[in-house]
Amino acid sequence: MSSGHPFKAQVARVPLKDRLVAPVIAFAENEATGGLILMATSVIALLWANLAPAHAYHDFWNTKLHLAFGDAVGKMSLHHFINDGFMALFFLLVGLEIKREFLIGELRDLRKASLSVFAAIGGMVVPAGIFLIINAQGGDPRGAGVPMATDIAFSLGVLALLGPRCPVALKVFLAAVAIVDDLGAVIVIAIFYSTGIQLSMLGGMALCMVALLGLNRLGVRMLLPYLGIGVLLWWFTLLSGVHATVAGVLLALTIPVRTHLYPEEFAETAREAVESFESWNAATDEGYITEGHQTAVGVLESACERVQMPLQRLENLLAPWITYMVLPIFALANAGIELAGGAEAFRDPVGIGIIAGLAIGKPIGVIGGTLLAMKLLKATLPEGVTRSMLIGVGLLTGIGFTMSLFISELAFVDPARHEAAKLAILSVSVLMGVLGYLWLRRASPAPSSAA
Repeated sequence: MSSGHPFKAQVARVPLKDRLVAPVIAFAENEATGGLILMATSVIALLWANLAPAHAYHDFWNTKLHLAFGDAVGKMSLHHFINDGFMALFFLLVGLEIKREFLIGELRDLRKASLSVFAAIGGMVVPAGIFLIINAQGGDPRGAGVPMATDIAFSLGVLALLGPRCPVALKVFLAAVAIVDDLGAVIVIAIFYSTGIQLSMLGGMALCMVALLGLNRLGVRMLLPYLGIGVLLWWFTLLSGVHATVAGVLLALTIPVRTHLYPEEFAETAREAVESFESWNAATDEGYITEGHQTAVGVLESACERVQMPLQRLENLLAPWITYMVLPIFALANAGIELAGGAEAFRDPVGIGIIAGLAIGKPIGVIGGTLLAMKLLKATLPEGVTRSMLIGVGLLTGIGFTMSLFISELAFVDPARHEAAKLAILSVSVLMGVLGYLWLRRASPAPSSAA
């Protein structure tokens, strides 16, 4: 039983190791960090593939894994597991972002959303059309989905490098375009890159979705039940013939957005908790902490949890893991290309189609779609965003990288064509990142210094 006696609170001194870690934390919180890490792991993959003994890179990632759930056994390579397993977490985060943006974000307002939606549709249709034209004779039309994609981490990372030159509205617009673009990529993967459909496994997927939707309707806010059923959903999807990453998006659509506390109630509860905390300060000598203090903190903590959406909690939980582990591992496993004979990529219809699609089709499609929305729907560019900046955004959407590499894995059976696709993706993504940065640096005026 508690004695109720207060004790003297002591604030721990910041240890040396925490002071040394502080710069690392600051680096991790920088918006450009995700893109920089992806770039670094891609360079490591290239060095590994070209400097290690012959085929050592591919031999490592082709290590066989055996996954069993009851009587069902799945056999896949380490590379396959990363692309179907780890990337399902990435698509879960993508699904959460899509749902949040359409319900409470930039895409909730139909007029504002029209700019991003039209831009994204243009940025998918035009590159795919260019790729198909180039690959109509002697190419591989299945790769049409590759130049449709935009890498949100890289593109936003380039904007972050501009610092205060880049208006916030421009970042929001680019993020919204990339999110709609991701939605299009998910649809393309589900429709065009699913094979050998197993109806019994689809039934298992359906049962999982019914259970998840039931949890949502019952108002369950704990994340653990959703994630537990989500693992089953992923397993059934993996065996169904539908690409396993689709399970991440389906799970995301069932995560609740409802809160258990209205903002006004939260504000009132928070005020009362803080006032209670301060009243205990007045009742004790300065520096002492009591059971009353802890009770007030508990009330405030509970209110914070009840006012936050489960969807936002899961998004906040996943985001660092995706940025600093999942995507770098994906890049490490997929960006390794043996550059000997790499010039063939620039003569192959697949490589030419990807380069033309991302470098020409993406900017034309995004800019054209935006201008069409402005003409037909009388939409306007976000405040502070000029037409010159719009061109820079169009260039940045030509950074395909993560999504393009992922779709190329699904599209190309021929190893030579796949290698040509990867080299084209890496080359054009670097080119468009540099061009986009230089254009926006010129188009965005430097902030005036205070007098």
